[in-house]
Amino acid sequence: MHNNNQNIVYRLVTAFGAWGIVTFARLLTAVQPFWQGADPTRQKTCVYFANHVSHGDFVLIWATLPKRLRYRTRPVAGADYWRKNRLRRFIGEGIFNSVLIARTPQAHGSHPIAQMTEALDEGASLIVFPEGTRNLNDTDLLAFKSGLFRLAQARPEIELVPVWIDNLNRVLPKGAFVPVPLMCRVVFGAPLVLQDNETKPDFLDRARKALLALRPGVEKP
Repeated sequence: MHNNNQNIVYRLVTAFGAWGIVTFARLLTAVQPFWQGADPTRQKTCVYFANHVSHGDFVLIWATLPKRLRYRTRPVAGADYWRKNRLRRFIGEGIFNSVLIARTPQAHGSHPIAQMTEALDEGASLIVFPEGTRNLNDTDLLAFKSGLFRLAQARPEIELVPVWIDNLNRVLPKGAFVPVPLMCRVVFGAPLVLQDNETKPDFLDRARKALLALRPGVEKP
């Protein structure tokens, strides 16, 4: 009975924490989702891949997803950051149920792709950042790491949805502790899948172009 009560309290605290973070993110950024070729009513498991400008990136994506999708969507993030202290661990693991990846060569544990495919096989959608690190350039993208291709290879039936996050780097600049209230946009593009016999360079180039095409001001074909 004691353990059951603890579990109930923990679930209530995490649910309240999720509500608080989503509410704060919406109030601070007035974030608006735009669906350009993606279906907000979709129920299929998928991988959202986005540009990476801030530690708050996945919060905005998570906050703009319909509620029925939000709680089955897990951010993929660095274990070194989200396990640095008890508060971060609670947010990363307890509230967001993140797939935490060890990024140091000395780290031991499951292979990152295996961790992600396991989550997909359990019915979760994922949020990933194929640049691999934060990019201060809000008009271009760094070269994509190979992980997105390897994930698509491992689960070729899973759709990959490009997501462009606009203006968050001005809300929470790198090194800043106090966010600045500004309006943000999260643009969801048309999903793509790995094509038969598509090479890694071709796939990563196609995925990168699909993401860049979602930038504000870019004319749509």
